[in-house]
Amino acid sequence: MAKEGQIAVVHYTARLVDGPDSGAIVDTTDVDIAREEGIYHNHRDYKPLEFRVGDGGVAPVLEDVVQDLEPGETRTEVADPERAFGTYDEREVYELESDAVAELVGEVPEEGSLVTTEDNRTGWVTAVDDDRVVLDFNHELAGERLEVEVRLLDVYGEPGDDSAKTWEKKYGKRRSK
Repeated sequence: MAKEGQIAVVHYTARLVDGPDSGAIVDTTDVDIAREEGIYHNHRDYKPLEFRVGDGGVAPVLEDVVQDLEPGETRTEVADPERAFGTYDEREVYELESDAVAELVGEVPEEGSLVTTEDNRTGWVTAVDDDRVVLDFNHELAGERLEVEVRLLDVYGEPGDDSAKTWEKKYGKRRSK
């Protein structure tokens, strides 16, 4: 079982629970699942997710599940928005003048495109007209209940050890499972 402070390595698949697209996969780290389900994109790097348990860098459901699994085990849980990608927050939607946005990013972005702020926040352009641009900084899955399947592949490090990014530099490649 992964303990707080250790590095967990997982494959996960998330599906919508509610609405007309219930059961549709919205994210996966597993290339085989992406291909089987017809959602494979060659621009994406499908690989296991590595994260430090307890750092809050992933959805809470992932952190919770890995603390109850042994490497090689899989569990599926339904996560309410608070345990997945958060609730939808209207305060994260901004309506700006087109000229102001063009000045910041060099042009008026198209509807559906992503913009990144100077402080590295990413938002979707949800509407554009002659006078305004609407930016939504909520995660695209905010407010959604998700069925999340998590397979714990490996756990390494001790609480307080180096981050996942520096682990291999310091200790070399970890063993494969």
